[in-house]
Amino acid sequence: MYPPTVLQVNQVRCELPQAAGRANLLQVLRNDLQLNGPKFGCGLGECGACTVWVDGVAARACVIPAHGVAGREITTLEGLTPLHGVAGELHPVQQAFVDAQAAQCGYCLNGMVMMAAALLAREPNPSEADVRRELSGNLCRCGTHIEIVHAVLLAAKRMKESTA
Repeated sequence: MYPPTVLQVNQVRCELPQAAGRANLLQVLRNDLQLNGPKFGCGLGECGACTVWVDGVAARACVIPAHGVAGREITTLEGLTPLHGVAGELHPVQQAFVDAQAAQCGYCLNGMVMMAAALLAREPNPSEADVRRELSGNLCRCGTHIEIVHAVLLAAKRMKESTA
């Protein structure tokens, strides 16, 4: 029997009942915390639809036991903050995806946005090859990869301009 699990999700402390500690992080986020940004795709950590950040590093929530990330900072798509912290604004990567029309069905967007934002946090001036490499483990069945790469490069440019 697992003890109650305490998670820090989007800067909010969440105490889960014993049964939830046996679930994977994706199940807890979606079913217990009603955070629907991360999606169930393959359930094997292969497609990227369930990507979240664990202590600022992109991770696949479908293969992480919830109890395994107790006490660590979990950030979901809902927890991405705008560049200047203005409530009601989108994170620059989210805004660039909208502006570049980088979505078709939208199912992959959670993973693409979370991976792109993690890349830009580490490398604010990525090349197109860097972006493609970073997103290579995320699947988009609609084929909007060109628009997605463009959106990430657009976000990088805007983020660089806003800090200049």
